[in-house]
Amino acid sequence: QVQLVESGGGLVQPGGSLRLSCAASGSIFSINAMGWYRQAPGKQRELVAGITSRGDTTYVDSVKGRFTISSDTANNTWYLQMNRLKPEDTAVYYCIGYNDHGYGYWGQGTQVTVSS
Repeated sequence: QVQLVESGGGLVQPGGSLRLSCAASGSIFSINAMGWYRQAPGKQRELVAGITSRGDTTYVDSVKGRFTISSDTANNTWYLQMNRLKPEDTAVYYCIGYNDHGYGYWGQGTQVTVSS
């Protein structure tokens, strides 16, 4: 059974930075795409950033220029570098990895709180 373990969340002041990590382990599988979603109270879950096995990336408009997604596919690990954080970035962040059958594996979620 594949497990995704997230780390790196926490409390940070506006303008600060955090780096989230997601490490997949368990059954052998190929990850075709990886991403990060977030969900704030009372809001819909949204895709924050995604990356394909080829290295193509996509970002939601609100984080462009501030967040960077990267991956270490050999180790089934991916990251979200978050810079110049704003209070509106406060949410639970979930990583996701898709196997070659299109099945998505979710991380447990990590809280990011941006507050002064």
